[in-house]
Amino acid sequence: MTTWNIILLASIAVLGLKVLGWLVPPKTLDHPTVARVSDLLTAALLAALICVQTFGAGQGLQLDARLPAVATAAGLYALRVPFIVVVPAAAVVAALIRLFA
Repeated sequence: MTTWNIILLASIAVLGLKVLGWLVPPKTLDHPTVARVSDLLTAALLAALICVQTFGAGQGLQLDARLPAVATAAGLYALRVPFIVVVPAAAVVAALIRLFA
């Protein structure tokens, strides 16, 4: 199976899931539990993606300069610092750790 075949199959699968989403009755989506789960699921998936991209290295964990950089960014966000300051601050932390490590 070539890469293009896999991409086409994945595209068809995603389109099928989207069509299935349109077929769900609106009354089902108005239920408070379903609405709450769908709201929280988005944040959970984003958090999981961030963790995998930050700490993952193949099949294992890799703890390097990214961990303190993400911790710095999280701390600055908790203090409600603007995004334009958070990104360079996290980059500087990672750069300094890589410089001295």
